Order: sequence, then C-alpha cells, then structure tokens
Amino acid sequence: MNGIGQQSGNAPLRVAVIGYGLAGRTFHSRLIASCPDFELAAVVTTNPERCSQLVQDHPTVQALSSTESLFAASEDFDVVVIATLNSSHVPLALAAVDLGLHVVVDKPMAATRAEAESVFHHAQAVGKQVHVFQNRRWDSDFLTVSELVSAGEIGTVHRFQSSFERFRPQTTGAWREVGKPTDLPGLLYDLGSHLVDQALQLWGPAERVYASARALRPPHLADDDTLITIEHASGVISELNASVLAANLAPRFRVLGDRGGITVYGLDEQEDTLRREQGPLTQQLGKTSRVAIVHDGQRITAEHQLTRGRWDSFYPSVASAIRGESPGPVDPASAVRTVALLEAAHQSATQRQWVTIAP
Repeated sequence: MNGIGQQSGNAPLRVAVIGYGLAGRTFHSRLIASCPDFELAAVVTTNPERCSQLVQDHPTVQALSSTESLFAASEDFDVVVIATLNSSHVPLALAAVDLGLHVVVDKPMAATRAEAESVFHHAQAVGKQVHVFQNRRWDSDFLTVSELVSAGEIGTVHRFQSSFERFRPQTTGAWREVGKPTDLPGLLYDLGSHLVDQALQLWGPAERVYASARALRPPHLADDDTLITIEHASGVISELNASVLAANLAPRFRVLGDRGGITVYGLDEQEDTLRREQGPLTQQLGKTSRVAIVHDGQRITAEHQLTRGRWDSFYPSVASAIRGESPGPVDPASAVRTVALLEAAHQSATQRQWVTIAP
C-alpha cells in the first residue's frame, strides 16, 4: 500500500499548492519556498484577498483561479499540495495522481479508512506517491517525550494524556467552526488528527476507542470540545483532549509510567513562528525554552530541555522519497491507521459507546 513512484534528477520539483488559507499560506507555501528541493511554482486560490497576499508573499509564483486551470496545465508540475476543505482531499488527490502528479495532502487525508486506502492503492497503481502532512510528528515536545520514553526514563508507561487547548469563546465564522458536516469541520478531525496520530506513533495500534465531540459555542455546528480515549494493544491508555473553551490550560503532555512521570506545558511554537515571521525560514523555527519535567512520585528528578522542532524536515523528506532515495516522512499504513481511528471515534461520539478497531 505504498506508492513507489520515483523521479530521478536533481532539478527542483515544481509544486502547485491548492488553497491559500492558514495551511496553504502559513505552513505549506513557506516550508516549500524554503526547501531547495522544490520550486513553489503556482498557487490556486479563488479569494481575491488571498491572491493579493500571494503576490506580496511570493511575487514570482503564478496565481491560478481554479483547480481546473491547474489540472489543465498538469504537465508543468511535479507535485500538488492539497490544503483545502477536508472533504475535498480525497477527490483532489485521486484527480492529481490520475494526471501523473505526486501529492501532499493535509490532514485529515480522508474521513474513512476505505477512502484513505483507496487513495494509496490508486497512487500505487499509477506509480505516484501520496504523502500526508502530519507535521506535528516533528513538534519539539513530542520528539522529546518520544526520546525519554524510548530511553526508559519513567519505566513502563500505562497512561498517556495529551491536550491541545485554547480559549476562544467566540467563533470566527470559519468553515472549520461552522461548516457543513460533509466538510468534516470541528476539532475531532482537525486537532484530533494530530492527537491520534501522535498516540498511535508512541503506543502502537488501538483496540477500541470512546469519544465525545460536543459543539458548545453558538451556532453549535462543529465540535469544539472533544475527548478521545484509546485502549492500545500495548496496554497503554491514551486520553486525548482538544478544546477551544479551556480558560485554564492542561499540560500539553502528561505521561505516567511505573517508575515516574513526564509533564510538558505549553504548545509547540512553530505555528506561531510561521504566522509571525515572513520571508525565508530562520534558525528560530523549532527552538524553544520549554522543558520536559520528570517526576519520581516525590520530587522532580530532571528537567530536559526540549529538542528542536523540525517541521522543516518534512518537505526534504518528501523530495528524497520522490527521488527514490529514502522512505517518505509518513508511512501510508500509519496514515490509514490514523484515519481509521478517527472514523471509529466519530462513530463512538455519535453512538455514545465504545467502538472496536478492526485489525
């Protein structure tokens, strides 16, 4: 289930980004423009204001008004990045690989396991690659917690608590907050994609899941307060929390083992850095003064400086995979597992019961 399509040569790969909102502008376009393996060649946006932003941000990049115009000129590009409505990820990815393009798709790549598998199977069949932008695998805190757990710092882990909280009592009207259910708005598929992906990376496959996804802010359309409990086959229980109504923030991570615990406070700074800074990426991206606190049940035994976050490693890894030099940054099987668990969590929240995860 791995699209193996490779491309030789050292010329930069020409990239077109579909969508120039937060993800397309702040994350993808900036990371691509700063990667010598790629040339940011075109951006598709139908929004006049965002088109003006594109001209200011990247004066030499072609602005396209529709995906149809992009696909009509598909031979001019090597890679398409999909940073659009969640519900459009699958059809756009399938259309792009049919035209001979490699694809990077933002999370969540799909709503269901069957859809995710269909994308990877189809890409493999036509010899192209699909990569999922699970950028928070390279958060400073997640990297550090992974290292400490692997080193046996707190013994055998039995519980993992991961929270992504903000306090935003007023909605902005964005589609992620008030979109139609078919658009996959809300925190379950948004921040939940990161929380679930990180939990599965740390503790392995899930056996069953229970979730609550509530819409608390008016107009009460998309879930904005979400809890996901996962029972892993490894014996670890993950408690994942995403909320925009948290006036008193929980730790970002709390990991409990039979010899101690790890706590990390605060959010990874890379998103704020990319929002705040313009132009080429600087060495500040991923740097942090936060620490991982290790406790033995009686006292703090260590404070580990968090390792540098590396969102900037994603696109070089994609280029290396396309050229056949190394595996991609996100294994397709792991991407499917994340989508499958999100699908089960959505089912659980709807039915208000535990849902078993199919092997």
